[in-house]
Amino acid sequence: MDHCISCKNIKRGFPMAGQTFWAIGGVTLSAERGRLTILRGRSGSGKTTLINILGALDYPTEGEIFFDGRELQKLSEGARDVIRREQMGFVFQSVALVSMMTAYENVEFGMRISGRFNKNISERKKRAERMLGLVGLTQRMKHLPQELSGGEQQRVAIARAIAHNPKIIFADEPTAELDTNTGLQVVKIFKDLIESEGVTVLMTTHDPGFLEIADKVYELEDGVLTDG
Repeated sequence: MDHCISCKNIKRGFPMAGQTFWAIGGVTLSAERGRLTILRGRSGSGKTTLINILGALDYPTEGEIFFDGRELQKLSEGARDVIRREQMGFVFQSVALVSMMTAYENVEFGMRISGRFNKNISERKKRAERMLGLVGLTQRMKHLPQELSGGEQQRVAIARAIAHNPKIIFADEPTAELDTNTGLQVVKIFKDLIESEGVTVLMTTHDPGFLEIADKVYELEDGVLTDG
């Protein structure tokens, strides 16, 4: 299989009362390129800790992580930062849109931060508009976040995450604040983007309703995999 990202025996410990609390207790998994992989678990199971490690936002205490053939934890922080900005996209439970920017401006701003498409303003504009079209917001791109519904705001966040053409999107509980139908629409958008953009998506959720849509599901409980 062609894995976009994989990890082996990942552990993450935190000092607590003179001992070590293992938030992640030895996880081995992989996300196949161009597929939707779901990491499911209850609140407190370690999903966010694990996805932060895989997304180079944190370091493991032990274990190995390979992204596109490179071992992440052996890279310099500068190299990790370049990979995060240029090759990874992030969607969180809190959409974190800039309130004074329109939907279009939020997406275009995310592209400028990534450093991609900066040499061609016209191409960047077309790309931002196209991504908002892919998530069904062509008619809403001039609206501010507060003028959009929760589901529309999350779709802007997805457009922002995909606009700079990353290899993988990490989506941490992106549907947690949405109703079931809107949440299903968001997951369907991920599937559509996989088909149209060839991106890999690694998504965490506690909702069992999305499992049939995924290409691969891992179950996480108390920092260890119980299935998958």
